[in-house]
Amino acid sequence: MVNILNNIISVFIPSVCAGCKQKLSVNDQILCVTCRHELPITNFHLEKENSVKRLFSGRASITNANSFVLFHKKGIVQQIIHQLKYKGQQQVGTFFGNWYGTILREDGVFKDVDVIIPVPLHKKRLKQRGYNQVTTFSRALGEKLDIVFDETSFKRTKNTSRQVFRSRGDRWQRLQNAFAVIDEKNLKGKHILLVDDVITTGATLEACANILLKIPGTTISIVTLAVTE
Repeated sequence: MVNILNNIISVFIPSVCAGCKQKLSVNDQILCVTCRHELPITNFHLEKENSVKRLFSGRASITNANSFVLFHKKGIVQQIIHQLKYKGQQQVGTFFGNWYGTILREDGVFKDVDVIIPVPLHKKRLKQRGYNQVTTFSRALGEKLDIVFDETSFKRTKNTSRQVFRSRGDRWQRLQNAFAVIDEKNLKGKHILLVDDVITTGATLEACANILLKIPGTTISIVTLAVTE
């Protein structure tokens, strides 16, 4: 009965692919088969010293770091993240969190992590957008990896302007004192998995990591949906 109802709904409200905008078949979710096959998956989790981890060398003490796919300008990943970030398509985050979480679990990655924290939005930006685009991706990862999800112990205290066109040094300067720990006892001695949507220069994650590393006994790993090539 559920499948019949879904088929009827899809006729009147056809779902479209988050990548190419073509109509999805009944058995597809979020992405069509073609776009799934075209996704530039990194497989960085198979490399101990991958390019994402090397990005933080000398900047923050990171235990492990991974990104699921490569971000190319005007490419399929940019289209997907645009849907997640600006079009309210939070199910995109859940879809990729489940997919990537399954891969990481099967390969034993992040098995010693205690808590997963999404990079927080400032309350003003959160009110404007209505949601943090990293939340569903982080929550789905946590469920697949059996890691506690925590969205309350760490917050953004400064509403910085968009970072996309700024240099690494400018980004770093603007992010000083932009984050704060709210509940240290929840994070003391924990291995934290810090999650964001896209790594460009790594300045935001560096700022977050260095604040969290001030908590006694804390270690930090990083995972993102995408990384710019």
